[in-house]
Amino acid sequence: MKVIIVGSHLCEDTVNTLKVLNEKGVEVEFFNLSEDLSALKKYLHYRETETMYDEVRKNGGIGIPLLILEDGIKTFDLNEALERLEK
Repeated sequence: MKVIIVGSHLCEDTVNTLKVLNEKGVEVEFFNLSEDLSALKKYLHYRETETMYDEVRKNGGIGIPLLILEDGIKTFDLNEALERLEK
């Protein structure tokens, strides 16, 4: 199963997520906010339209990395994503 990651190489959580998924042999498509304006636009769309970002916005957070699974599930939680990948 492939996982889309929206994040930044400047974010420790994103770097860790990419490392763990790579070690587990998970196919990843990475959208790096720090290097690609189209990735930034994708992220901003999610951040402004997804209810999962309500608390992130309220608390002044960024909300990365965002993991999007092939079945459309979106999460910030690497462990949740790994559990779903194992099913």
